[in-house]
Amino acid sequence: MSRIGKLPISLPDKVEVSITSDNTVTVKGPKGALSQKIDPDISVKVEDGTLTVARPTEQKRHKALHGLYRALINNMVVGVSQGYTREMEIIGVGYRVENQGNLLTFTIGYSHPVMFYVPSEIKVTTAMEKGSPPLVRLEGIDKELLGHVCAKIRSFRKPEPYKGKGIMFKGEQVRRKAGKTAGSKK
Repeated sequence: MSRIGKLPISLPDKVEVSITSDNTVTVKGPKGALSQKIDPDISVKVEDGTLTVARPTEQKRHKALHGLYRALINNMVVGVSQGYTREMEIIGVGYRVENQGNLLTFTIGYSHPVMFYVPSEIKVTTAMEKGSPPLVRLEGIDKELLGHVCAKIRSFRKPEPYKGKGIMFKGEQVRRKAGKTAGSKK
């Protein structure tokens, strides 16, 4: 039995789950609504405040889908009830970030500013305080979309191992390398 798939999902008070005939699960909560199409072999049942996901056989494919869809539905329930937040730091001399609505403008050491439009489902705020690196805070209900946007932002200037400059998640540890030594004469 899948360790993840067999766990029931407890539904918070204000969260409603509906399952359509074409196996689409829709989760509605105080922060919004999300839907996910489920494989026809996997069955989803809602009984007195808990949601369970079941599979028909012990095939390898069914085992994989069992845990996958349980995790996806759980992420939707957490997203519409609490939401997800990611914070990213921009570390480097002269590196800056500013936003106008959902348009982010990065100054990260290139000859031009990098502009990125964040999807409207995600709320963006930036902070530039003296003594701490510029910060980008992203909030949304869709965990997959939020992770995709964070990965795209990080790809503009990945953290490098020598000076530690770049865009990274808050609290991320970058493995540092020693640079060239002052030269040993032979």
